[in-house]
Amino acid sequence: MGVCGGIAAYKAAELVRVLRKQDHEVRVVMTAAARQFVAPLTFQALSGHAVHGDLLDVEQEQAMSHIHLARWADLLLIAPATADMLAKIAHGLADDLLSTLYLAAECPVFVAPAMNQAMWGKVVTQENIARLQSHGVHCIGPAAGEQACGEQGLGRMVEPAEICRQVLKYEQPSLLAGVNIVISAGPTREPLDPVRYITNRSSGKMGYALAAEAVSAGANVTLVSGPVNLLAPAGAKLIPVETALQMYDAVIMHSRSADIYIGAAAVADYRPQTLAESKIKKDGETGSIVLTKNPDIIAAVARLQPKPLVVGFAAETDDLENYAKHKLQSKNLDLIAANWVGQAEGGFDSDRNALQVFWPGGQQILAMTDKRTLAVQLLNLITEKWHEKNPVKNS
Repeated sequence: MGVCGGIAAYKAAELVRVLRKQDHEVRVVMTAAARQFVAPLTFQALSGHAVHGDLLDVEQEQAMSHIHLARWADLLLIAPATADMLAKIAHGLADDLLSTLYLAAECPVFVAPAMNQAMWGKVVTQENIARLQSHGVHCIGPAAGEQACGEQGLGRMVEPAEICRQVLKYEQPSLLAGVNIVISAGPTREPLDPVRYITNRSSGKMGYALAAEAVSAGANVTLVSGPVNLLAPAGAKLIPVETALQMYDAVIMHSRSADIYIGAAAVADYRPQTLAESKIKKDGETGSIVLTKNPDIIAAVARLQPKPLVVGFAAETDDLENYAKHKLQSKNLDLIAANWVGQAEGGFDSDRNALQVFWPGGQQILAMTDKRTLAVQLLNLITEKWHEKNPVKNS
């Protein structure tokens, strides 16, 4: 376990204690800044092992502790993970023991970020997180709430018990091992002319988070994605598309052999009937565009035989429950995840969201949280429904 310098370092001591209670052997690596917050003796007493701190510690065997620790560990957990450490490991820098250990480690890596809410929200920090996730690093949190500086927002380190739960969950047998999942994500672009197109505000973050979690759960993931500024999760097969018709063709082709289809993309309902060969010039005070309806991708998947487990999404500005339930029934879906858009928090192009999930005979509310955590919660529901639908296959 790596401990970085931040006020949340005191929580790391409790995390070591919780992990030890679950019969895990823990070795602790502290950065120089971490030792300013918590004394190494605390971690030594809780872990039962000497604390590692210096990259070139002549007292360690052969002065190569980063290699020995990397080979010893079954899992590397950095908690708290500061913005500085996330930036270093995202770009392969190795100027201390912990960052060097990360580069040498061949085991799964988890990070539990902790920092000021403005630092977490900075574009470069989000880019570093996305980069790490594309490398297969698992991110736990951060959580929202009051921070040591007195500000409110995302940035608190997730509580030790929850971090332990997620780490232990990773060690459990993969509940989706060998299951073929197709996920559509992001917006579509419907061209008007060589310059302009019709699109929407979808960022693809929810679909990409679901893809990352499905890969972690052992599934074979095909990600059909519209144009987004995100890195595809390591282990997922990316199929890039642009228009709704291209997405339709790709989804139908790959869903014929899929066990589960998750339609998280925001597909354009209509496209221009004609595509101008040259740029449309400004001419007159008004203009008109004739639109034609795009095919309904999720309804088409639900008509396939054999039919995969089909999960839809509904983004609504009003009467969310009724619209979602109607879509669930009329399109023969197995689940539908509905969320509000146009609100103060959540929805399109946001790092946070909340969902109301409906299925025939049941429903569940998933409260506002970051989309990666939300993806875990939703995928747990999907997995449950998959195993209910396929008891023989999964016995």
